[in-house]
Amino acid sequence: MYGHVERLAREILLGVNSVEGVEGKLWQVPETLSTEELARLRAPPKSDVPIINPFKLPEADGLVFGFPTRFGMMAAQFKAFLDSAQYLWIAQMLATKPAGIFYSTSSQGGGQETTPLTAITQLVHHGMLFVPIGYTFGTGMFEMDEVKGGSPYGAGTYCGDGSRQPTEYELKQAFHQGICIATISKKLKEDIHPIFTIHNRAY
Repeated sequence: MYGHVERLAREILLGVNSVEGVEGKLWQVPETLSTEELARLRAPPKSDVPIINPFKLPEADGLVFGFPTRFGMMAAQFKAFLDSAQYLWIAQMLATKPAGIFYSTSSQGGGQETTPLTAITQLVHHGMLFVPIGYTFGTGMFEMDEVKGGSPYGAGTYCGDGSRQPTEYELKQAFHQGICIATISKKLKEDIHPIFTIHNRAY
């Protein structure tokens, strides 16, 4: 709504594109709130990032899903998008694809862990392979001198009332996540067995 997820996404994209032989693409899901409601919430205009159709998802070798939080879970807009991907689920067209998660919450108790934890169910039903960052970001994961989002599940940030912007640490963690998902996606694509190709899945 306020651009925090997109800011992290752009940093993840830089991380993805820093891996040789990998090219990332940035998309946004359709908005479900009315223009009147968005105006009431003082949401800025949407960026020019293209709107994705769920049938674009199978074209990717790896995916990183980012969303804001509502009451400790992914926002309804993103849930609605995944709900519209039922035909991909029926055909298991996303099965075996590596997928990461990142997120934004309004407060420290707003779901920095519950949001990705509850979102994993979406990946499981599609047969995707959840790729957390774990503690591979290093000592920064244990930094206690500043308020910071993110967790072993993935990159994260806090937006507060919308005015707080992602910090340097949070952006670096997002860049790191991009490298992680790109490296793993590239490796899996190189090693994938023909039995898991899209043409061999049941419809």
